[in-house]
Parts: sequence; structure tokens; C-alpha cells
Amino acid sequence: MIKKDKILIVEDEFIVAYDLKMMLTKAGFLVVGMATSVERARQLIVQKKPDWVLLDIILKGDETGIDLAHDLFQKRIPFLFISANTNQTTLEAAKATQPYGFLVKPFRERDLFVMLDIARYRYGVEMGYIHDNNSEPQKPTMTVEGIIGQSQVLMEALEKIKIVASTNTSVIILGESGTGKERVAQAIHQQSARRNQPLVTINCAALPLNLIESELFGHEKGAFTGANQKRIGKFEQAHGGTIFLDEIGELPLDAQVKLLRVLQEKEIARIGGDTTIKVDVRIIAATNRNLEHEVSEGRFRLDLYYRLNVFPIALPALRERKEDIPLLSHHFLKKVSTATGRKITRISDSALRQLQAYDWPGNIRELEHQIERSVLLAQNHEITEINLPNLSVKSAQKASIQQINTMEEVEREHILKTLSICKGRISGVGGAAEILGMSAQTLYAKVKKLGIKSGYF
Repeated sequence: MIKKDKILIVEDEFIVAYDLKMMLTKAGFLVVGMATSVERARQLIVQKKPDWVLLDIILKGDETGIDLAHDLFQKRIPFLFISANTNQTTLEAAKATQPYGFLVKPFRERDLFVMLDIARYRYGVEMGYIHDNNSEPQKPTMTVEGIIGQSQVLMEALEKIKIVASTNTSVIILGESGTGKERVAQAIHQQSARRNQPLVTINCAALPLNLIESELFGHEKGAFTGANQKRIGKFEQAHGGTIFLDEIGELPLDAQVKLLRVLQEKEIARIGGDTTIKVDVRIIAATNRNLEHEVSEGRFRLDLYYRLNVFPIALPALRERKEDIPLLSHHFLKKVSTATGRKITRISDSALRQLQAYDWPGNIRELEHQIERSVLLAQNHEITEINLPNLSVKSAQKASIQQINTMEEVEREHILKTLSICKGRISGVGGAAEILGMSAQTLYAKVKKLGIKSGYF
């Protein structure tokens, strides 16, 4: 973010707000005010006309930061959330307001400024203050080697790749299996200043439990039974370059602790070694899991999530970008035909319609395999029919499952219903706490955790 941009801090904890003010002022930004409530923030917005707003979610008064975010979106004032709230329902509501970033407390000063820099670049591109001389802004012509398509949702993901590639910021790539997460990681590395250094890929789901630490950090000779020679771990191999942690959500908790230390300290220790080794690596992680849900279930460390979630890139499922299926299909047709020596040159219109009517639960990987199978089965120079699997039963089961609420959603709905019946009264005889069979203090805590405000019931 450029110097002297005017920033409004909306935060109900004075110490946090003051620390933010000190960091921003020291870095050359102009903090035009601090507000602890939405009402006060609205007054300061009119008076001070800030360029950016740093916004907590839980504030004093009946309105939340999410309520203010909707106002800011309408006024076209860019904002970033800074919050410790990890309630999944609240986070989804916050994301729906289209913030330019989401920083989770506690955070490092460096993370704050990286987030601000990235946010400013995104905003500048959107508003036309920053122009890309190599592309025409009116057309979705952005390309990344190995990534095929022109759909709007893909263009948005490619724009994020372009923004973050030249930095050293940690990136987490989110998406279903088969959406191309590894290809995106390769693209980020190739567009970075580290492109001439190693890109080391680790499939966290495939690491043997008893060898995870050795694989990641290495070991000295004789460190344990079977350690007959020194082993250089993946982080040392990636020194100066990039390490791609695929399926990071599968990493066991004890390994997550050690990974967090590497991210914080920028150093590793081999098993059996008595010295630490400094490593300079850029972290790119990927997962097909909902890490926010994994955190709430205790399967993923919250502090590691904070460190990785600086710049998320969400890849769309193929069913969300069906207009790209013809391009992808012809790309795979050419690739497979060349590899197999079969002279299959085209896909009929009826076959393309079949491909576009299918929902592709296996995404791009499934499409590639389907084209390969069709090339091998083709009787002439054209693919005229696609033998797609019948997933009607599975789709019906999936739809049925999707209608089931999570335990958190059920609990929130039940508490809201009870509070509505009790007209908002929590304690005392006939209060919601008594009806729900818990202490008033416990219910107050649950209400805060679930983001329930008095205006909701």
C-alpha cells in the first residue's frame, strides 16, 4: 500500500487497535481514527473519508463488522477484516461481503503489510489505477502455461496468481481433487524470482507416519535404527526455491507443530542433529479440505492455519466452468493422440454436448482420462460418442447429504429458536439457559462464539 493512505481502524479492543495504529504510523500510513462500534465508524467515515478500513467482526453495540462491511461495499470503500473469530458461519458471512483480505489474529507485523500491499494492488487493478500493458483489460486473455480456459471464474484465479507470484508470500490453493492445484503451484513458482531454484513437491497424504519428520527435515547418520547415512530433507533441498505441500490438511498434528516452527523461525533441525540450519523457502500449500472446518474439529492447528492463509487462491470445479470444456477437451485430444500415435483429429458436436452436460466430480483429471479412453476406443478419425458413467444414484445421495446441516448450524438454529421463544432473555426462571439445560454463563459464551447478535432473534 502506498504511503500516507488514510486508514480507519474499527476494533473494539483498545490494545489491539493501538498496536495497529503504532505499526501503521511507523510504516508511514495515516491513521485517521479508531472506532469501537459500527455507529462510531460510520461517523468517522463521513468525517475522515478513509482510503481503507481495517475491520474487526465482533464490535461493541448490536451491529457487527459484517454489517459495516456491506455499507463499505456499497460506498466502494475497500476494507480488510482483522479478526480472531473462527466460527465457520461467521467467516462465510464475512467472505460474502467481498473484502480485499482477511487476516486472522494473532498475526505478525509482516503479514499485515503483505496483506495491505496485495490488497492495494488488487484494488488498483480493479479501479484502473494500475494497468497491465501486456493484456487488454476488456478481454479475458490472461494465460498461464499449462492452465487451459477462458471462463470468468478461471480468469479471477489467474489474476490472483499474477498478483502473488512475484512476492514471497505464503499461498494456499483450495479446490476439489482434480482441479489443477499442483499446476497452479508450478505456475506461481515459474513466475516468481525463484524460478531458477528448485520446486520441491511433497504429497503430505503419502508420507509414512514414522518418516514424516525425516522426509521434511532430514536426519543424521545413526539418528535412529536404519539411519545408515545422512539424509537431506525436503526443506533443505528446496533452499532458495519453493516447497509445495500438497494435501496439507492430511498432515498429522505433531508434524503440524514442527512445520509451524519452520515457518516462524526459518530454520530446521535434522533428526539427531545438534545444530539448526537456516532455510530460505517460499511455502505453497494445497488442500481439498475445508481447513476452517478442520480447525473447528481440532484436526488442524489454528496457528498454522493463520500462517498459511495469508493469500488463498480458490480453484473452481469443472462443473462451474463448463464453457472451458471444449478447449480442455481438444487440448487433451491433441496430447493423447500424439502420445498414442492414433490420428484422432476432432470431437463431434454431439460428443461435446455430452461432455458439457456431465458434472465431472473428478474435475479436469477425470476429463483427461475420459478423453484418453475415448481416443483409444474411437473407430475412425473422430470421437462421436462419450461413454460417461451413470452417477444419478450417487448424485441423489450427494444432494441428500448436502441438505443435512452441520452440528454447529443445528446448535445455532436451536439457540436462536429458544432465544426467540424467550424474547431474548437468557438468565433467570424461564430464560433460555434454563430451557436449554445449561448455565447462563455457558450460553452467553456460546452466543458470542456463534456470532449471534440481539438483532438475529
